[in-house]
Amino acid sequence: MVDVIDGRARIPLIARRNRRARIEWCLPKGHVEAGETLVQTAEREVAEETGIRGRALTTLGTIEYRFSTPSHRIHKLVYHYLLEATGGSLTVENDPDREAIEAAWVALDEAHLQLTFPNERRIAQLAWQCLAGPA
Repeated sequence: MVDVIDGRARIPLIARRNRRARIEWCLPKGHVEAGETLVQTAEREVAEETGIRGRALTTLGTIEYRFSTPSHRIHKLVYHYLLEATGGSLTVENDPDREAIEAAWVALDEAHLQLTFPNERRIAQLAWQCLAGPA
């Protein structure tokens, strides 16, 4: 999700607590519901977790990761899209899972300073490159 205010691109990030109760800043993401396309999922999840509605402009990339719970191992693929903000107000109140504890607008060119995970910093960099064009 990107919004441009006074010529500066910004993206909404969300804060969550990990299993060790540490705060992690990350890109909004979630799971596909029955009958949804990946684009529809991205638009819905961003709106639920940040309160900001948007429409997909292009694909940014996929993040693959694995983690374990006490009962089993989980493999996830997360598809990221560059979304243009079309409305809404920044809030985590509509997050149905209540995982997001805070949301904040962050300048896109500074998102790497706030994002916890290197793979999400890479996605933010790809969003910047899509908007800024080749160097």
